[in-house]
Amino acid sequence: MLQRVAVGRWSLDAYQGVVPDPILEGLREQAKALRGARILHVNATAYGGGVSELLRSSVPLLRDLGLSVDWKVIAGSQDFFRATKALHNALQGAPQTLSEAEQTAYMQCTRENATLLDHGYDFVVLHDPQPAGLLSVHGRGGARWVWRCHIDTSEPNPEAWHFLRPLLADFDAAVFTMPEFVPPDLPVARVRTIAPAIDPLSPKNLDISDRTASQILDWIGVDRPGRLVTQVSRFDPWKDPLGVIAAYRLVREEIPDLQLALVGSMALDDPEGWEVYGQLTERAESDPLIHMYTNLTGASNVEVNAFQRLSDVVVQKSIREGFGLVVSESLWKGTPVVAGRAGGIPMQMPAGVGGVLVDSVEECAAGMLRLLNDRELAKQLGQSGREHVREHFLLPRLLMEELQLLAALR
Repeated sequence: MLQRVAVGRWSLDAYQGVVPDPILEGLREQAKALRGARILHVNATAYGGGVSELLRSSVPLLRDLGLSVDWKVIAGSQDFFRATKALHNALQGAPQTLSEAEQTAYMQCTRENATLLDHGYDFVVLHDPQPAGLLSVHGRGGARWVWRCHIDTSEPNPEAWHFLRPLLADFDAAVFTMPEFVPPDLPVARVRTIAPAIDPLSPKNLDISDRTASQILDWIGVDRPGRLVTQVSRFDPWKDPLGVIAAYRLVREEIPDLQLALVGSMALDDPEGWEVYGQLTERAESDPLIHMYTNLTGASNVEVNAFQRLSDVVVQKSIREGFGLVVSESLWKGTPVVAGRAGGIPMQMPAGVGGVLVDSVEECAAGMLRLLNDRELAKQLGQSGREHVREHFLLPRLLMEELQLLAALR
């Protein structure tokens, strides 16, 4: 059997007064049509990254609504996860693709995991490229199968797409964050676009006082008071952390005491993260005002909450992005964001809402400087961003749309 991820219990009633009432009622009504349905979600890791965060919050709420839901993770060797990272990058348009050895490692691990997957579900949802080959090996049985792609596959590397495309042919539906992300010649007839969302009541996003947040940052080693900009993301070239350091150093020319925190998660399915972390450490080691933290060195969800809440500006300088949950996380806390104009970020920050969209290091520096120097503008953008997230990007809305899709597949 695949490894089942244990989650806690939670009730949709807890979101009353936090999430708009029409969304909560819509979710309850939609769940009635599927009550008793057996649903399996499969991804590659139980921690690190947006997919695992979404599932950790989603599964308890779906169970509270009367559905039988499991979350399981596939197992893999280092060769497999190197292959899936190469596939991930190639599907986002990177020039490199999978070698023959990496393709072999991917399919071998897929076959091994397929033998561990049981048949006792009405719906199986596979998240991202890592488990995408399971259906082609396992067979559909009596279930409906959905591939949920969280990354930007609008311009995939042709060789990588040639490898993955046949593995998707038998899915009943595919889900993408934006219509623009649907790859060319997708062999799945039913396609839906569903934007991700954040859980406002998770430890990362629940309300904590500024005093508590300040104590947390003091404990982790960030001096307060003091002006602070932060990027929270995986240590991934697509998030351009080196570009963040370059932009920060331009701002430091005018604000010499400004601090920068780079806060990232190390995930089992992302071996490239350690390489990027090493590059950043080398670049930052001579600068005591640059702080680097990971989930392995004390920066867990509560610490991230404090960073996003007390930073003067949050940066998300992505070059390619699926959605960028950290943008909505920061805006939910009323903190303005300077972010790359990539993927799903602009839908979280429409014109005049939430912060500033940028396309270069220089624009990133100018955006940070503008918000650091204009506190009233920063406050206004943060407040408008929070309301935009409340209306569009909180978890119950996501669950309602996902259940609508499953009901349509019955």
